[in-house]
Amino acid sequence: MTEFFKGIPHIRYEGPDSINEFAFRHYNPDEVVAGKRMAEHLRFAVAYWHSFAWPGGDPFGGQTFERPWFGDTIALAKMKADVAFEMFDILQAPFFCFHDADIRPEGADFAENTRNLQEIVEYIGEKMAGSQTKLLWGTANLFSNRRFMAGAATNPDPEVFAWSAATVKTCMDATAKLGGQNYVLWGGREGYETLLNTDLSRETEQMGRFLSMVVEYKHKIGFKGAILIEPKPQEPSKHQYDYDVATVYGFLRRFGLENEVKVNIEQGHAILAGHSFEHEIALANSLGIFGSIDMNRNDYQSGWDTDQFPDSVPEMARAYYEILRAGGFETGGTNFDAKLRRQSLDAEDLILAHVGAMDVCARALKSAAALLNDGRLETNRAARYADWDTPENRAMLTSDLASIEARVRSEGINPQPRSGRQERLENLWNRFV
Repeated sequence: MTEFFKGIPHIRYEGPDSINEFAFRHYNPDEVVAGKRMAEHLRFAVAYWHSFAWPGGDPFGGQTFERPWFGDTIALAKMKADVAFEMFDILQAPFFCFHDADIRPEGADFAENTRNLQEIVEYIGEKMAGSQTKLLWGTANLFSNRRFMAGAATNPDPEVFAWSAATVKTCMDATAKLGGQNYVLWGGREGYETLLNTDLSRETEQMGRFLSMVVEYKHKIGFKGAILIEPKPQEPSKHQYDYDVATVYGFLRRFGLENEVKVNIEQGHAILAGHSFEHEIALANSLGIFGSIDMNRNDYQSGWDTDQFPDSVPEMARAYYEILRAGGFETGGTNFDAKLRRQSLDAEDLILAHVGAMDVCARALKSAAALLNDGRLETNRAARYADWDTPENRAMLTSDLASIEARVRSEGINPQPRSGRQERLENLWNRFV
């Protein structure tokens, strides 16, 4: 045991009337909601990077956190893993997620990076053997090091492309070894700053081939998990190639990968793209590419991705309604890609941020499940489109303009507007949230 979380108790469910801040009030892992245990619905994961690797900086100031495991040595990386698994145990966290750079020290070259990764993966595997916590997904950090300043797969330098491909291969191996249920690609710098030095055709072709190689390698090693892309509209690159769910789907269709790759959707990224979180989830489900979510929020007075822990039950209920409505997670889950505020220095802050977020998500899940069980939203939705279910109206979708014109004339079709009943449905929604 380390000293970092000394004195902090294991978090247990005590119910909504509890005054113990180190307890769950709403997240009861064993409570059955819509036919499944709450833990199985939500599939919570702790993000290794924000929880254990982030130093507390922002665009205007550097490190504020002083963690005893900060530093580029194997011994400190193992201490970080010790602390991480203590936290997973305190929270009863079913999953965690990582980038390679989060868990291993940076080496002098690719060979040393790989040796470091393999050694730490072995150590984490030993930790997992005595823990209930599994790996939701792994990924490669192809954006922080200065070598990636012009991208990874889309880089104009073929040596950076080669380094990136080799790194992803080692990270896929690590994810498979640890029993990961997904592998994620976040193209943090797969985009461009100016067209004055950018060849769009080359860069998107490189990105398409890179992703195809990832899929090919997945099948080669027999990895059973899903391959996920995480859309993001901007920040750091001015123009990201993976802007939103619709853009990613178009990219996947272009390269014939729409049946091989799904999306990991982040709340903050959805907002930056000008969408709502629930829109991106609903669209991904309608396109058949929904995989997983990163749960966080932005500060709506800031124009950038602040990665704060969720605190709004109504917002999260909209997201979980769309997830439940489509059948729930398969291999995905709820990853807290969220970080403490740079003034939140204490170990207690890290635990309580997750406790609060897990309770918010639990309340949102129960509200969403109650709405689905009530059925009136879906009844209203079905009624709005019911006329399309007649044979005559379905036939229009395989007809032609001239035939439809003839029908309008012969039947004297003269449609009148119908209410969308939005306010009624919003009132109904608010009775449950």
